[in-house]
Amino acid sequence: MTRSRTAMLAALTLVAGASGTALAAHSASAGAAAVPCTVDYKVQNDWGSGFTAAVTVTNNGAATSSWSLAWTYAGSQKVTNSWNAKVSQSGAAVTAANESYNGTLSTGGSASFGFQGTYSGSNAVPGTFKLNGVTCNVDDGGSTDPDPTDPPDPGGPSDRVNNPYAGAKVYVNPEWSEKAAAEPGGSRIANQPTGVWLDRIAAINGVNGGMGLRDHLDEALTQKGSGELAVQLVIYNLPGRDCAALASNGELGPTEIDKYKTQYIDPIAAILADPKYAGLRIVTTVEIDSLPNLVTNVSGRPTATPNCDVMKANGNYQKGVGYALNKLGDIDNVYNYVDAGHHGWLGWDSNFGPSADMFKSAATTEGATVGDVHGFIVNTANYSALKEENFKITDSVNGTSVRQSKWVDWNQYTDELSYAQAMRDKLVSLGFDQNLGMLIDTSRNGWGGTARPTGPGATTNVDTYVNGGRYDRRIHLGNWCNQAGAGLGERPKASPAAGIDAYVWMKPPGESDGASKEIPNDEGKGFDRMCDPTYTGNARNGNSMSGALGDAPVSGHWFSAQFQELMKNAYPPLS
Repeated sequence: MTRSRTAMLAALTLVAGASGTALAAHSASAGAAAVPCTVDYKVQNDWGSGFTAAVTVTNNGAATSSWSLAWTYAGSQKVTNSWNAKVSQSGAAVTAANESYNGTLSTGGSASFGFQGTYSGSNAVPGTFKLNGVTCNVDDGGSTDPDPTDPPDPGGPSDRVNNPYAGAKVYVNPEWSEKAAAEPGGSRIANQPTGVWLDRIAAINGVNGGMGLRDHLDEALTQKGSGELAVQLVIYNLPGRDCAALASNGELGPTEIDKYKTQYIDPIAAILADPKYAGLRIVTTVEIDSLPNLVTNVSGRPTATPNCDVMKANGNYQKGVGYALNKLGDIDNVYNYVDAGHHGWLGWDSNFGPSADMFKSAATTEGATVGDVHGFIVNTANYSALKEENFKITDSVNGTSVRQSKWVDWNQYTDELSYAQAMRDKLVSLGFDQNLGMLIDTSRNGWGGTARPTGPGATTNVDTYVNGGRYDRRIHLGNWCNQAGAGLGERPKASPAAGIDAYVWMKPPGESDGASKEIPNDEGKGFDRMCDPTYTGNARNGNSMSGALGDAPVSGHWFSAQFQELMKNAYPPLS
């Protein structure tokens, strides 16, 4: 897909003729200027059990530097090889992405590719194509469709933009804002935009009299006024959620994938698809802390857990993420961003590539395609520094590489910006959009205050150099729960760096990561020792102290002491 989505939006709905050819519905005299693109799919040779096909895509919109075409077969067709495009298939879903030499399409320009496939039974030509992840009929579903029995897409062409944050305000959650403003000094940040977490089925309609999804979207329309507004939602309720931790365990058991689909994703999708909300830019962060667990915390790894082995075996993480991407990606004003961990989790060679492969697998499962993914988000609800400026991964001290320091521990990255940009490049190489956008959660990674270093550490050895200069003051990179000394990071902003759509506060500052002791609750949330300040650690944090604040409530509940700590240690400082 390309993310110039206001110009080159979607393929036409095409109809198979007797010749085995699907042709664009419009001629120039029929108003071709209103058609963003056309597709010509022809079966050239068919010998009863196999066939070859030729496809031509023509761009009638603004010039674009990349493209991706997706369709779903109604029969048993399987693509076996291709030329002039990278064609992949998952089940009945097929995606064809440009090669490096034919990605550019000028206005009126075309690209052609071919492939060979096998089949049994019928070999019907696909009736609907998705270009850039969006399904479209001719002229907003106008009357020139050659087959009136083929219903038009009620949404018409998509109005997706390259970056949903660019030129837009971002929704301020009034429930979080009220809590922030009630804190001493909290009014300084109470009007910052934060994510709305849909972390259980009940959250869709509102919990304990609080705002539900429709309430937030209605409020977003009010805040929008006559301009553009993005509203940020966290989709977070997978079966067997957070298999490697306990603080954020969810309400659904490992096998409850059908309940996830029908009682969680489907109702959310139905609300988001309401035409009333078509003018909003709806950003979804899809299932944090899920897919990487299937790489790093399964058998064969020192941090393996039985729960993660179960989720890897049953495939319900991939199925859930794929289903969510497919359903939500069909809504023209939804922008899906998949969680991609953080550098202190996936920055090692043994984790980085396999995790990217896992993201691709999930994005091509349950009918989803890479076109349903607008981007990825890193550091969600985590503390990794945005930019470490006092040391670089290429530095050495007395001949010893920074990578050999205890803090870096052979990681390839020192901070979130370098990791996000590298992960973006890796994902593009796997077939995701060449203009893929990344988000970085900076809600708690400022690490300011009196402990913030003002320059490099001493060059006595590589550890004094790194430890003396690093902004991230955690005891260990593996510590993740209610970290002492953490501060608010960069304020939310659009397009802050190359490849980055926005810095965001997806985790609302002041909401707990987990209880510091066991607290009975009806939310399915357990007690994780990593939230206990007396805990001496495990393999995931190098058997270090947890670094967590004491007296913390259940995850997601308001934690005043943490909020005050974040303001005190904010960087840039609060005025």
